[in-house]
Amino acid sequence: MQNIPSVDLRDFLSDDPERKQKFVNEIGKAYEDIGFVALKGHFLDDRLVDDLYEEVKNFFSLPLEVKEQYEIPGIGGQRGYVSFGKEHAKGRKEGDLKEFWHFGQYLKEGSRYAGEYPENVEVKELPKFNEVGKEAYKMLEKTGVYVLRALSLYLGLDEFYFDKYVAEGNSILRPIHYPPITHEPENAVRAAAHGDINLITLLMGAQGRGLQVQNHNGEWIDAIAEPDEIVINVGDMLSRHTNNKLKSTIHQVVNPPRELWGTSRYSIPFFMHPVSEMKLNCLENCIDAENPKQYEDITAGEFLHERLVDLGLIKK
Repeated sequence: MQNIPSVDLRDFLSDDPERKQKFVNEIGKAYEDIGFVALKGHFLDDRLVDDLYEEVKNFFSLPLEVKEQYEIPGIGGQRGYVSFGKEHAKGRKEGDLKEFWHFGQYLKEGSRYAGEYPENVEVKELPKFNEVGKEAYKMLEKTGVYVLRALSLYLGLDEFYFDKYVAEGNSILRPIHYPPITHEPENAVRAAAHGDINLITLLMGAQGRGLQVQNHNGEWIDAIAEPDEIVINVGDMLSRHTNNKLKSTIHQVVNPPRELWGTSRYSIPFFMHPVSEMKLNCLENCIDAENPKQYEDITAGEFLHERLVDLGLIKK
């Protein structure tokens, strides 16, 4: 398999049961085989994508002292700005060669999660930044809900099984800037090999080389999407919950060839998280004699905390 499979959400959204089942089968098999797909037919239109990239580039172009005003202490980087080199992959000391921003969940008035989630951070220098970020967050969340519905059917669950867990879930939209590389990095890459923490990740900006996926033979494959596609992969939470039936695939963002060191790269992943009390216990119908239970019982909130410590974003 030289690249990642492509699927079209419009098949699932159609009124044709055969097309809907075709999507369920394709995405389920892709996630069993390699854990990544490229998805057409999502809810992001071209205008929103263009506006978001413009606002993201505007933000990262601000002077460092301005950006650092939006780095909020004590919240593990869960909202606002995280400066260059702060985050590292699990098991590594070297900080990744990136800076990023976090938009979080937009809660309804009186939500029970109001005390649990930090507030979103307003960038006063850029009047459209937060408005465009919120719209992109909502459209990616909507896309993710339908993908999880398809996976529910593939797993033999009720189609709407995940809905109650991802409504007001602890999801994060993360615009990332990989700045130009100015000198030979010492054992550091733009994003070291890692698996994602969450249920699924929806990634904008996988056009062009950089993102690589590790297949079951240990080979690295370039994951390159078409301009109208976003890349969606399984995270560790979903892998645990399905007893590794759906695979969380190790991936990385490698440094470009030396002639392209002077260029920035931008990518915008949406990390779809459930509410913290969701039990990630292995699903009964994913356990059998050939595939015995592989993971201890844990909640999403407990698992997230463990991993943020591993990443160096919160101290033990």
